[in-house]
Amino acid sequence: MKKHFIALLAILSLGQMSFIAPAAAQNPRVTIPDFADLVERASPAVVNIRTTEKIMVQQNQGGIPGMPEDQAEFFRRFFGVPIPGIPNGPKQAQPNLGKPQEADRGVGSGFIIESNGLILTNAHVVEGATTIYVTLTDKREFKAKLLGMDKRTDVAVVKIEARDLPKLPLGDSSRVRVGEWVLAIGSPFGLENTVTAGIVSAKSRDTGDYLPFIQTDVAVNPGNSGGPLLNTAGQVIGINSQIFSRSGGYMGISFAIPIDEAMRVADQLRTNGKMTRGRIGVALGEMTKEVAESLGLGKPRGAYVRNVEPGGPAAVGGIESGDVILSFNGREIAKSTDLPRVVGDTKPGTSVPVQVWRKGAARELNVVVADTESAQAAKKVDTPAVAGSSANTLGVTVTDLSDSKKKDLNIKGGVEVTSLGEGPLARAGVRPGDVIIRVADTDIAGVKQFEALVKGLDANKAVPVFIRRADSTLVIPVRPK
Repeated sequence: MKKHFIALLAILSLGQMSFIAPAAAQNPRVTIPDFADLVERASPAVVNIRTTEKIMVQQNQGGIPGMPEDQAEFFRRFFGVPIPGIPNGPKQAQPNLGKPQEADRGVGSGFIIESNGLILTNAHVVEGATTIYVTLTDKREFKAKLLGMDKRTDVAVVKIEARDLPKLPLGDSSRVRVGEWVLAIGSPFGLENTVTAGIVSAKSRDTGDYLPFIQTDVAVNPGNSGGPLLNTAGQVIGINSQIFSRSGGYMGISFAIPIDEAMRVADQLRTNGKMTRGRIGVALGEMTKEVAESLGLGKPRGAYVRNVEPGGPAAVGGIESGDVILSFNGREIAKSTDLPRVVGDTKPGTSVPVQVWRKGAARELNVVVADTESAQAAKKVDTPAVAGSSANTLGVTVTDLSDSKKKDLNIKGGVEVTSLGEGPLARAGVRPGDVIIRVADTDIAGVKQFEALVKGLDANKAVPVFIRRADSTLVIPVRPK
């Protein structure tokens, strides 16, 4: 009986093992990576950057900070009241008074990308510096030469005269995955070779700047700027650049410039000393759900053009205010912030296909991209409109435009709003002086045509009204009353 009982237990145990084993195989235990070896390999290629600037010595050793010398001397001579930290005796001459002196400006981080001393860092770390000092982990200090910086992307390249230096391998930031482990090395608050770790919180984070950032929860503080963000293979996937903070210190969110984008900038900086970008001369606005639906796009997509620079590349190529750019040079534009990046990456002088949405249909255009430094925005001049007005069902009184004002505003037609009563346009924020240039898919030529058009609008259907305000074109979905 005892033998049978033992055999039964063995069968049950085997059955339990056979049931559990597949689940365990499908969910292997995930362990936190050991960063020690990675740090040991990477740290020698991370540098501390200290910058200085020239300042004028404005007071002598007996001066009182913030007080002119004649007033300070008056207080010393006639009151004789000791002021902590300020000598109370006669003024002492200072040999360097009125001469420029070197003063510390700030500290940051950087990392070596070539063994001949080429270093990548942030533009804000070295901007305005008179002298840049680079300190290696072996305590050697070098004066660095600034090869170039780009404030728009916050990337800078500096060079020190050294050879056979350790360098960091570069990764592929396009393959970064949300949730993967990452590590930062830098000099927060001047504390050299400080290591922090975390995970990638988000990709392509749009903060309003030129580049989409990698968002992490790695502890980054002042002084970490310019240091590398590394993956578990020890490859650089970003440059630590910004933090989100209400206190000035780390609050759990930090941002890094993707290394792919940074190297595109760095290659131009080291070759030309500056960054050359393409431009087409448009000002962009937000594409909302309501605007997209009124234009027949269905969902918000593309870059809404609120203004076109007169005589600029976009204007010459046929792009108009109120257009929505859906694709540029074969690349889909999902939102307005995508367009400057795509255009900026295009070589000036290149003719590219552009797809725009206008009057309920897609159109194919070609635009020749210009250099950002070669074109100037046109000035606008306000010109009085001619007399003549009319009331309409949109609740506005309008008047015809003079030819000179059409030219100044770079428009072919339209009517100017002179006053508003209660109505959909007033509720939408239209104000006197605005110019109505299009209703739905119909361009406005004058008052009579405008009156006839709005009388025939369906009161139950929202229509887009295109408003020209100064140098911007707004799209306002409204329902006629």
